[in-house]
Amino acid sequence: MIFAALYGGATAAFLPTVAHRLSVRFGEPARSSCAGCGDIYPAWVRVGAACRCHPGSLMIVPVGAVTAAVLAVAIGPSALLPVYLVATVPALLLGVIDLRCRRLPDRLVGTLAVLAAVPSAILRPSMIGPAIAAGGVVLTAYAMIAVLMPGGLGLGDVKLAGVLALIVGFAGWPAVIVGVIAPHLINGPIAIIQLGRGRRTPLAFGPALLAGALIAITTA
Repeated sequence: MIFAALYGGATAAFLPTVAHRLSVRFGEPARSSCAGCGDIYPAWVRVGAACRCHPGSLMIVPVGAVTAAVLAVAIGPSALLPVYLVATVPALLLGVIDLRCRRLPDRLVGTLAVLAAVPSAILRPSMIGPAIAAGGVVLTAYAMIAVLMPGGLGLGDVKLAGVLALIVGFAGWPAVIVGVIAPHLINGPIAIIQLGRGRRTPLAFGPALLAGALIAITTA
């Protein structure tokens, strides 16, 4: 667990600059300088905060450490543990970017799918069918919700939900059900509180989807 936590925190320390550069609106190029002070970024990946004016971006480090530790405790010495630990990198990026600009870049969603689903298929070939079925069912259901209730879900949410269902599907249908229900239990109270305060700002659903998948995987 300690080594997993160190891995999670260490890798997360490299992500603030990447997250800040990719937190742009759809169709806009990645940032080459800080949106706050205008300082030019010397590199894509570096340790520490994205910029001197964004020290709060380092909160991703404890989140990465805790996530990795939870996975290590729940999964134990399994061949799937390294798979999930590697997948936490794009997952953390997706969560941060969605919180900042309500966007889930397709390339990161695709990277998450490749890093987690492909090794899972190799390690659990008997679960390929259920995993694909879970991904298809959830993708279709979320797509229908997005069409019937415009403004509730974005296409990024739909794609991420399908990918996460595919990944969680290798743990079985009970885990998929948990992964589908948990995000709504997470975002539901937050939405109610916001409405009570008169706020109608759309909630980022990506972090809740990712947290739901983590809960599903670690409780399967």
